[in-house]
Amino acid sequence: MKFKFTLIVLITVCWFALNASAQTAWYIDGYHGGVWGHYPDWNTRFMADMLKKNPDWKINIELEPETWDRVQVVDPAAYADFKALFADQSLAGRIEYVNPAYAQSYNYNISGESIIRQFGYGIKKIRAHFPEAVFTSYSSEEPCFTSALPQILTSFGFKYASLKNPNTCFGGYTRAHGSGLVNWIGPDGTGIITSPRYAVERLSSKSTWQTIAWDNSANYIKAAYDNSVKHPIGMTLQDAGWKGGPFIGNGEKNGIKSTYTTWRNYFANVAKDDPHPDWKVSQEDMLVNLVWGSQVTQRIAQRVRATENKIIQSEKLASMAKVYAGSTYPQADFDAAWRTLLLSQHHDCWIVPYNGKPGNTWADKVNNWTTFTDNKSDSIIRAAGTLLSKNDEDYITVYNTTGINRTEVVYTNLPSKFSTKNIGVFDSDGRPVASQLTAAHDSTPAKIAFKAVAPSMGYAFYQLKEANKPGISGAHVKLLANGNYQLDTDLYSIIIDPAHGGIIKSIIARKLGDKEFVDKNNARSFNELRGNFYNDGGFKSTKDNSAKVDIVENGPISVKVAIRGTINGTNCTQFITLSQGEPRIDIHLNINWKENVGIGEGTKPDTYKWELPAKPFYDDRNKLLTMFPLNLKHQKVYKNAPFDVTESKLDNTFYTRWDSIKNNVIHTWVDVTGDNEKYGMALLTDHTTSYAHGKDFPLALNIQYSGMGLWGKNYTIQGPTEIHYALIPHSGKWDKAGIWADATKWNEPLIVSQGHPSVKSNSLISINDPDIEVTSVQFDQNDMLIRLFNAGVTREITTVLNFNADTAELVELEGRVKQVLQIDKQNNGMNALKFSIPRFGIRTIRLINARK
Repeated sequence: MKFKFTLIVLITVCWFALNASAQTAWYIDGYHGGVWGHYPDWNTRFMADMLKKNPDWKINIELEPETWDRVQVVDPAAYADFKALFADQSLAGRIEYVNPAYAQSYNYNISGESIIRQFGYGIKKIRAHFPEAVFTSYSSEEPCFTSALPQILTSFGFKYASLKNPNTCFGGYTRAHGSGLVNWIGPDGTGIITSPRYAVERLSSKSTWQTIAWDNSANYIKAAYDNSVKHPIGMTLQDAGWKGGPFIGNGEKNGIKSTYTTWRNYFANVAKDDPHPDWKVSQEDMLVNLVWGSQVTQRIAQRVRATENKIIQSEKLASMAKVYAGSTYPQADFDAAWRTLLLSQHHDCWIVPYNGKPGNTWADKVNNWTTFTDNKSDSIIRAAGTLLSKNDEDYITVYNTTGINRTEVVYTNLPSKFSTKNIGVFDSDGRPVASQLTAAHDSTPAKIAFKAVAPSMGYAFYQLKEANKPGISGAHVKLLANGNYQLDTDLYSIIIDPAHGGIIKSIIARKLGDKEFVDKNNARSFNELRGNFYNDGGFKSTKDNSAKVDIVENGPISVKVAIRGTINGTNCTQFITLSQGEPRIDIHLNINWKENVGIGEGTKPDTYKWELPAKPFYDDRNKLLTMFPLNLKHQKVYKNAPFDVTESKLDNTFYTRWDSIKNNVIHTWVDVTGDNEKYGMALLTDHTTSYAHGKDFPLALNIQYSGMGLWGKNYTIQGPTEIHYALIPHSGKWDKAGIWADATKWNEPLIVSQGHPSVKSNSLISINDPDIEVTSVQFDQNDMLIRLFNAGVTREITTVLNFNADTAELVELEGRVKQVLQIDKQNNGMNALKFSIPRFGIRTIRLINARK
């Protein structure tokens, strides 16, 4: 009897022990925000005092690095106390900095190089205040994720990451996956141990901004254990300014015992032995959304993209000037310029652009920040040009900031000393170059266009002088008997139909077997603008009325037409430009809105509620779209992202609810292939936005949305809309067709200025492999840093340098030397480096004491 009683007691104890273990969980608490977003001056004192008051509390912080500049001044005592608590960066430490990005950018919507600078500048600023800071785990309260993060994070020294954002999902979330840790595999093959949003971590049914992991509810923890999650963890990074202290109190809640932890301790101690199977994360696993097509978001995206491109080009030209002209590299100017660009990439700029007082909204800030960066970059470019060439209006210098040789049509203003007749362009050897004149009109001066040849990462010059130019055949426009216009170059024959709004009726690619790219049987027309004007009777199209076609340029180098039509009574103009030998079909769109009109899905302000999953700005089918029905069967979609290209697995891009978001983001380009990938058409855009595509819906670009957006804000139209997009018909898949290189040239156009260099042509760095992008060239004192990205297959590449250096090293983004490279002197006096780089990989080269 005694034995039986003892056995019952043991069984009961074991049951309670197991049950107690099953009710254990871990919790990520901390603070999100900063001096630009939200950070009251009392917050540092509050955090320090609450940490002292609650010895079991641990916090994870993603506070904007500039925050500490202000804290140090306004509350030095709290600053000192917090620094003392922060100093312990061991696994037992109570504070971990989990997102050091300078401005907490979303990442998926900016360039790969911008992401690197976000971390680089952010880490530098944080360590200026907290020298002991160790960056071990990446985590964010917003969906600040992109597929290429593993290689960027690990190169900065991170060991772990989280793909959770349970309490701030307004802008999206990641795909639910797995039952515990994973090894997040990026596109280049780099892995990082990661806590994903578990498969059981459902989206909330009571809000449109949370998952069920936000407060470690009993239902969430039970579901996690039932799904074999060994060490379930929940998370909320509180907004700075919340006064609750430990977010879930003492951790005891509904029978659940939650232990506060840093991510560093969780990965290295709590879950160190948990399995972490590989998960190759696609960009389409980033289920993110903004109010795409709204004019305010559109303008922010355009300004950021243009400024990103300009500062990268200015760094490259300043590097040329330092090597070849012995100038001082303007590091302080670049630091100032990058600071304001990075701030313009702050997630709040994109998701709450209207927040703030009139004149000082996030959108206003972006305008001011990008203007400052642009002015700095322009000044640096002018200074570099002055150093590299002497002023002489008889000469034109063409700068190429990419790593490949380029032959393209460029335009420059015609100096007043030359008449518009009998002007020729000659290369540095005195040979005539094909050119054409464009007469002055309105406020635009006369221009001359010519086919320039510019060496990789270098420059070439051309001379203007009077000459009798022989007549040459080439690009031309003609009016056909039926009233249509035909645009012809050596690559294309394009038909424009004015009677139906200026639609493109035909695109024949001459060098692709006269392939017709327009689907003439589709209900929609090519380059048609169409959208739902919900206050004006429904869908309207540019096809509804005829258009007027004006010939702006008529060869022989380039042709340009202006298609002047209307959409719902509003004037709109599409400028289409084709050039000899240029595969890109350039289109500039201007819609001259005179008033705010509703476009998309109509929703009355008094019926909009945050918690309702259906949102009117989600469904692109109702927005104003430019349509591109393609004559391609069995279509596949590929789209680029920072340091990545994804083959889409979507049947279509459409959704209407917060709980069914699809990644329909176009970063720089999408490419549709068909006919068993024999042919394709790439669509390039000047800003991050959304695209549309489906089995029974043609490729389309989001042009305009006007209506209810996030938080019940009315996203309105204020003034004209201007968008630059382009089309590239091609054979084969995107990689065989060199679409990545085409997009790089799109982002970094040839720079044309007056002047005569002392050397007729020069090439600082030469790779001449269209798969390899030179994403940046900059100086760190006397050391040159070159960063390369490989959009092609894994292989060894050769980088040729037209300058000298003492040592060449492959370095990590944190500065650690990864490999010392051999510098091979070539017979022509150049230096060559050879090393391997994986597909979608980035590599940074440090050249010690780089000089002429």
